[in-house]
Amino acid sequence: LNEGRPCHHIPGSKASERMIKLTDENHPRIEEAFQKYFRRADAPDMDPEQGDSSSPTPEDNDGERHEFEIIVCHANVIRYFMCRALQLPPEAWLRYCPFNCSLTYITIRPTGSVSCRMVGDTGHLPYDSSSFSQHHGFNW
Repeated sequence: LNEGRPCHHIPGSKASERMIKLTDENHPRIEEAFQKYFRRADAPDMDPEQGDSSSPTPEDNDGERHEFEIIVCHANVIRYFMCRALQLPPEAWLRYCPFNCSLTYITIRPTGSVSCRMVGDTGHLPYDSSSFSQHHGFNW
């Protein structure tokens, strides 16, 4: 998923014509990627006679199917995805500042409820490897 300006941001200063054009060009591509990867999980199969989920088979282990998508992309796209997944105005994407090489973890349940488990976590990196927008460490 290539970097780009996913949408206009509010509040913001007056944008140049070039920036407006660039944002308008990038938005459909980034929104299409969001629609592809972020969706509700399928509801469990229901047994009409028992009125609840079917009994798990040995292949199911715990009877639940878990699906994980690992998405590697730049911060602008991650911030936009997070706003959209949490049903926040996507124009707020610049209010989050995840570090480079950080992890963001979002859970989407079959019911449609969404939780953000982590945003911009850098616990896997040494302090001197943390950076944001060419600033190193946490004092920027």
